[in-house]
Amino acid sequence: MPQLLPTSLVGSYAQPDWLIDRARLKDRFPPRVRAKELWRPVPEYLEEAQDDATIWAIHEQERAGLDIITDGEMRRESYSNRFATALDGVDMDNPGVALDRSGHPNPVPRVTGPIRRRHAVQVRDVEFLRRHTDRPIKITVPGPFTMSQQAQDDHYGDPEALAMAYAAAVNEEVKDMFAAGADHVQLDEPYLQARPEAARRFGRQAVERALDGVGGSTALHICFGYAAIIHQRPSGYDYLPELSECPVHAISIETAQQNLDTSILRRLPGKTIILGVLDLSTDSAESPETVAARIRRGLEHVDPERIVVAPDCGLKYLPRDLAFAKMKAMVDGAAIVRAELAAKAVPA
Repeated sequence: MPQLLPTSLVGSYAQPDWLIDRARLKDRFPPRVRAKELWRPVPEYLEEAQDDATIWAIHEQERAGLDIITDGEMRRESYSNRFATALDGVDMDNPGVALDRSGHPNPVPRVTGPIRRRHAVQVRDVEFLRRHTDRPIKITVPGPFTMSQQAQDDHYGDPEALAMAYAAAVNEEVKDMFAAGADHVQLDEPYLQARPEAARRFGRQAVERALDGVGGSTALHICFGYAAIIHQRPSGYDYLPELSECPVHAISIETAQQNLDTSILRRLPGKTIILGVLDLSTDSAESPETVAARIRRGLEHVDPERIVVAPDCGLKYLPRDLAFAKMKAMVDGAAIVRAELAAKAVPA
């Protein structure tokens, strides 16, 4: 039988200091172009070091007791730039500029030709993850709408056409990741929340194109930005119910930091909810009971069979000891609620 209230990361885990310069990483906005200067190992040893860090991240998740394992995104400078900068049609020698979700100008890929996937970008990541754990695995890839918002378009002249071109590239990658052994593939689409007006015009269409013909279990992550970077945050989602008909199986929702009114989850009938229950803006770990209380808030509106327990967002910017402590509290909190549900199911 499938585990009730399975636990998983949204994607990223805290990268070790021996792998990446964490102080420099945190002292800037998430890179949209390559930021090779952040890596500590010299180039000829970087892949080996990233592999070692991935094995460590897998073991940390297993040690904490997570049910669904990710690669921790150990090979990435940010959640989006590794994939976005591997595509044809981008002039990486002459980056463009676009406003980040905070209104801050950030160097971004400059699109000068047709966006196409040159080769598989993360298939080796899936294969490596699959070899190193026997638990279900999830891999993440940046979504097409978000990548279109994190680029300077000097070719298409049409935001929707740019997003659909990215969607075609993502579609090829997602299919290859499932073929490589992924159990779940998650599209990261934070800009559906950050740019709701554009999202209503063509965000859903881009996601649908990215998932066209995909047969595996898919998820969509929408968030308010990394807590370490984005401090001014709205109280709720400006774009969410619009995804109720989108052909994605699960939707990842932040509830902890925002103290979200979880009644909005009722507007996503039939979707699995990846319920964010860890506040990543705090410098201490939640107690398992705090996590359990946040899960119960979700259960007021969603059946337990449709909930996956997760952090609000990625753990990338947290100190390693805090990342593990929060992850362990999440697992223990889920166990509390799981036991309560089991006790209720026992006939009197």
